[in-house]
Amino acid sequence: MSRKKLLVLNGSHSEIPLIVSGRELGFRVITTGNDPSLIGHKYADEYIYADFSNREDILALAVKVEIDAICSCANDFGAITASYVAEKLAIPGHDSYETSLTLHRKDLFKIVSKEVLLTTPDARSYSSFEDALFATNESDYPLVIKPVDLTGGKGVCIVNNDHEYKKAANRAFQLSRAGKIVVESFFGGSLHSFSAFVINRKVRLYFTDNEFSYINPYLVTTSAAPSVYSDIFSEQLVIQANKLAKALNLVDGVLHFQYLANDGNFTIIEITRRCSGDLYPYPVQLACNIDWARWIVMAEAGMDCGYFPHSIQSGYCGRHCIMSHTNGIVKEIIIDSEIENNIYKTVIWGGKGYHITDFMCQKLGVVILRYNSNEEMLEKTKNINQLIRVKIA
Repeated sequence: MSRKKLLVLNGSHSEIPLIVSGRELGFRVITTGNDPSLIGHKYADEYIYADFSNREDILALAVKVEIDAICSCANDFGAITASYVAEKLAIPGHDSYETSLTLHRKDLFKIVSKEVLLTTPDARSYSSFEDALFATNESDYPLVIKPVDLTGGKGVCIVNNDHEYKKAANRAFQLSRAGKIVVESFFGGSLHSFSAFVINRKVRLYFTDNEFSYINPYLVTTSAAPSVYSDIFSEQLVIQANKLAKALNLVDGVLHFQYLANDGNFTIIEITRRCSGDLYPYPVQLACNIDWARWIVMAEAGMDCGYFPHSIQSGYCGRHCIMSHTNGIVKEIIIDSEIENNIYKTVIWGGKGYHITDFMCQKLGVVILRYNSNEEMLEKTKNINQLIRVKIA
């Protein structure tokens, strides 16, 4: 008897947990994407070239290979495409295309967040550079400029005056595929994630962490769990997640918030319905004693998730993306003896001889870490880019 086919919409390092889980569940896993050199494709049964952000191309591919299920990648375009294909082919496990677009397009999400009364920054969206130019005055600054449809901090910029605003808005318009931007009020605080699994439109389990950046201030490279604000804001975040799930009639599966927090307040800045990147499932697995990637695949494949276990996050863990401080050829990745015993899992694809052409974005590997105490975690996280560093030839 032939195995059912699962299409996973990319094959980067971030999709490795999904691909492995899909095969363990008995699927024949087919990966796609427009970069055949990505490390994740090696874990799949088959790779077929296609741009996962092109929903019509992926629909044609899905029909051609007669897939039984589709799983998004760690990218918003993948989540939107997966919902589109699932809706067209009547495949379960995904929100409607309209709902997925609403959640993953920043301008559309701002509309629904007001309707549902979510705690998010005040924001305005613009579809032309000219309209955006006449929308601010001196008292509004600082502001945050974002393309409506990109992830990983691409095109995001905090601006403090008219000159910076014009420059950032112009760049955001150029980067946005939809040709739209959002302009948000600035919220001063540290960055965190709240990742929940929703069953019957209610949060069954959640995981929180602290997030940090290296040289690029808009690209998360390191996490440490639990969040320092977990005890303060998690209950409110659960309430907001439940409100959103009910209002949009979300299907079972992951619901991920990225939020900013300070001592008195928090604000949600991003929401996604897909697996988070950079091997995010592994820290969740360590902290919650649950195979996070397996459950995500099950949900997106339309399998029964009603017996999803109750669990409470415990222990101290995190992940770190290995990055260079400059362009060049990698001579060595140095892991200090002080951090060696904390390493749980390592995936490296950019070792000796790897050519770095964009050190602000290029990642060489991901290290999953666990710690004996909160104090150890916070101290080593603070020094992580010295404890794990890249030597350039």
